Amino acid sequence: MNLRTTHAYAGNPLRSKTPKSTDSFSPSSAFESLKSVIPQIPNHPTPCPDFKVLPFSKGRPLVFSSGGDASTTPLWHLGWVSLSDCKAMLASRGGVDMDENSLVYLGPRVEEDLVYWAVDVSSEEEHGVVLELASRKLCFVELRTLMVAADWEDQGAMDELAIAGHARALLEWHKVSRFCGACGGSTVPKEAGRRKQCSNDSCKKRVYPRVDPVVIMLVIDRENDRALLSRQARFVPRMWSCLAGFIEPGESLEEAVRRETWEETGIEVGEVVYHSSQPWPVGPSSMPCQLMLGFFAFAKTLDINVDKEELEDAQWHSREDVKKAVAFAEYRKAQRTTASKIEQMCKGVERSQSLSADFNVESGELAPMFIPGPTAIAHHLISTWVDQGSGNVNSKQQAGVSLSSL
Repeated sequence: MNLRTTHAYAGNPLRSKTPKSTDSFSPSSAFESLKSVIPQIPNHPTPCPDFKVLPFSKGRPLVFSSGGDASTTPLWHLGWVSLSDCKAMLASRGGVDMDENSLVYLGPRVEEDLVYWAVDVSSEEEHGVVLELASRKLCFVELRTLMVAADWEDQGAMDELAIAGHARALLEWHKVSRFCGACGGSTVPKEAGRRKQCSNDSCKKRVYPRVDPVVIMLVIDRENDRALLSRQARFVPRMWSCLAGFIEPGESLEEAVRRETWEETGIEVGEVVYHSSQPWPVGPSSMPCQLMLGFFAFAKTLDINVDKEELEDAQWHSREDVKKAVAFAEYRKAQRTTASKIEQMCKGVERSQSLSADFNVESGELAPMFIPGPTAIAHHLISTWVDQGSGNVNSKQQAGVSLSSL
């Protein structure tokens, strides 16, 4: 499998370099230009740089689909709109008038004279209609669905996924940070939406986007050449993955790995080896952007005692069984099927489907188990162990080598 050099949601091309404040593409300069242009809509001249906006509704970005026929897989694309279309969309969905504080700065493409923004156009009543702009049929689609449908071998597709993830994280953070945690006053956007500030003159506390760090670990039984995989009740049937948990205050990453493993499975962990990290903006809106920190953890004890409030099950799996799970799961089939589903949604026809059916073997037989697909860090932790062996992952040098091969 020819995988990219970075995980899904990382490598956002709009965030590769922040322009200097004096550049016309910088957050401050672009924001001032935006303020001058908005009052002139719809009759304003095209500004330089020009602006494109990505609307979101209830955490779902606007997308359109193209290229699907009998021989090709449909491709989804982000549904960027003009300022005029954005203003009309806000008015039609919630009767809201657009101002410069409605939009959040995402970054520029200097070579195209473009600055990109995101906006939340959520309304209490979802219309359920397909929007048509410039002959494109667009709809709002869950980010997790887009993740499964993204072609992980296509740099352009993964760039768009990273942009959508960054935008969702910022917009959801704005929704949960409307009030100051120090005095309770309302907060107002600053720096083109990249931070907020308390409006209370006696407080003026600065508030920055939050990141929620999570450890995710593949626990390894070195002596018996096995890995510990678990299931949560929310998983699709037959899917197994790594253990994971939030880091607590006053805790190192290694301590978090050991504590979470003990709490959820009753297994004691000794050595902990870092593998890689992945932004994860598809969690609940109350935690707008999780950062998954991936580790290999080597077990000191082997008896499993599952915490049923956290997990449905946890079991040791042999390397051969896990290797079969990776081979059986048809991730490309799942990607193509989900891409076709998005195409139907953009045509106004949404069909329900069980994702687990997409991971069956070619004969139609049920795959006995499978692991998350290549867009998840869990996949790379597990596949690295399968391919390299526990002897090779037992060093920071080898972990660094494995990161470069993702």
